[in-house]
Amino acid sequence: MNIAIFGASGATGRLLTERCLAAGHQVSALLRTPGSFPYSGKVRMVQGDAFETAAIAETLVGADAVLSALGARSRGEDHTLERAIPLIVQAMENVNISRIIVLGSAGALDTAMDKQLGIQKWIVENIVYKTLLKWPVIAQRYQYAALAKSTLDWTMPMPPMLNNLARRGKVRVDPDALPPWSFTISREDVADFMFAQLGSEQWSRKAIYISW
Repeated sequence: MNIAIFGASGATGRLLTERCLAAGHQVSALLRTPGSFPYSGKVRMVQGDAFETAAIAETLVGADAVLSALGARSRGEDHTLERAIPLIVQAMENVNISRIIVLGSAGALDTAMDKQLGIQKWIVENIVYKTLLKWPVIAQRYQYAALAKSTLDWTMPMPPMLNNLARRGKVRVDPDALPPWSFTISREDVADFMFAQLGSEQWSRKAIYISW
């Protein structure tokens, strides 16, 4: 397959690129600074950012599917997803590319904490999501809304806090809420799950929760 990757230079994006290349796929990556990309000799690089319609269109040339690891660049006010995802969606619809798997976050939907203990649920919903991670959560909700109203075949895994530990090779998946006692998950396991969705229709047009 030919896979277009947005956010390829980030921590999760690099893992997705690695998995695509290891599986023998061709990769096109949209990069602001191609010279610093560790896979620069192995992928087709397009210089630019995800706010530029021409750069997005060039990244999508020949693509069979899309992976996105775009996200807020800080915990402060950030409009990366709000601006970029609608542009990517429109560009994909314009050239009839349907499949996209995007990195989401547990705060993207109100149901995230429904299966957690009362005190944990209250703290996360009222302190974490509304203060500490207010802007990243808002950004994720924009991303979900853009996908949900599109015609694309999208899947949006929504993990809790990401860490850089080694993969466990097993994740819990729930379409309704984070599984009980969900606190964190490795980027390695999230990347594995996202990559696996390229060949699966199980979670088509759904946002699903994943965790250790």
